[in-house]
Amino acid sequence: MALQVFTAVTGAAWESELVGALDRADHGVTVVRRCVDVSELLAAAATGTGQAALLSAELRRLDGDAVAGLEAAGVAVVGLVEPGDQRAADRLRQWGVRQVLPADADPDAIAQALREAVAGAPSPGRDVADPRAALPVLGAPEEPEHRPAGPGRVVAVWGPAGAPGRTTVAVGVADELCRLGTSALLVDADVYGGVIAQMLGLLDESPGLAGAARLATAGNLDSAGLVRLAWAVRPQLRVLTGLARADRWPELRPRAVASVLAEARRLAAVTVVDCGFSLEDDEELSFDTAAPRRNGATLAILEDADTVLCVSGADPVSLQRSIRALGELRDVLPDVDPVLVVNQVRRGPVPGDPRREIAEALERLAGREVRFFLPADRRATDAALATGRTLAEVAGASPLRAELRALAATVADVTLPAGRRRGLRRTAGPR
Repeated sequence: MALQVFTAVTGAAWESELVGALDRADHGVTVVRRCVDVSELLAAAATGTGQAALLSAELRRLDGDAVAGLEAAGVAVVGLVEPGDQRAADRLRQWGVRQVLPADADPDAIAQALREAVAGAPSPGRDVADPRAALPVLGAPEEPEHRPAGPGRVVAVWGPAGAPGRTTVAVGVADELCRLGTSALLVDADVYGGVIAQMLGLLDESPGLAGAARLATAGNLDSAGLVRLAWAVRPQLRVLTGLARADRWPELRPRAVASVLAEARRLAAVTVVDCGFSLEDDEELSFDTAAPRRNGATLAILEDADTVLCVSGADPVSLQRSIRALGELRDVLPDVDPVLVVNQVRRGPVPGDPRREIAEALERLAGREVRFFLPADRRATDAALATGRTLAEVAGASPLRAELRALAATVADVTLPAGRRRGLRRTAGPR
């Protein structure tokens, strides 16, 4: 049976000739619809009558979400660009188009690319905003000499609702990484109320992650753009601030955020991402069509991360929330193996030895080993918050700062200076 193909290359001088060549010759390809714009192409894809789409980079309003919509409908995509237009080819690859050919390619080669795209396409039925849909790999320019060798790591800092200290841990880990000589990018991706800008005394109205996501959606995100949007807090630490208002969450689409992280891996050795708490994914219950998902960005980050730090508070309420959150994470993303970090450990809320009691409770009720205990140090954290500075700057000898340094060294797989190891209680690496 011939491959059913849609085309959307309206306005290109070579369109009619190419479509005629595909239809006339025995390529095993049949053009079933010639679409005039992205809207018509997505509507045609939703009918299930086509298996592949042939489109040009110049198609108006084409972006990463449109490509994701085609893949969600089970339609593989092949892109065509004007001969020698490398910029257009890179833009298509940013949007997730894996097969890109020059428009003057032989019809046999184009037909073969269509068949290969269909053979390697993800399964249909994914929502446009589903973070577990196939994610694009950016077609990046050559790496500057200062880039880390190989792709950098992504560390997601996540935890249950409440205030277990996710942002404190994310800021502390990123700051200690740069002090250990490792380049770091700190990203505020909390769709419910990111506060990294306030904690570090930065302007919270800067474009930050939302601006980077817009560039990624348009296919224009590169290292230079990411550097322009990130604050240079110190030589090896940059910060991508979050949403100034929580109601702007639709700006952080999963696919765009995943593209930002892909570029971040090329910019920094470690990218530390402060995530939202919720993993609920119930928008389809309220909408008859594909809808944006508020927690889609969080799910995409957790799935993409090399290490997920689950931050729990050390009081009974926080521990109960953590146990439930870990169960939900296991149900939603069973392949994610989080590193459990208990924050704000102190005597009082838990009878007896808090470390031993908490460790036993979480082992028994959640089946998880506590890998790191972070002591409560209210004086140091208050001083840091009041001045918009980090723990290392206001309380260098704080025991909390020492444990965050050990945690940072472990997740980045770097060695602590010999003089700094003394007194660290738990420095076991992630499983």
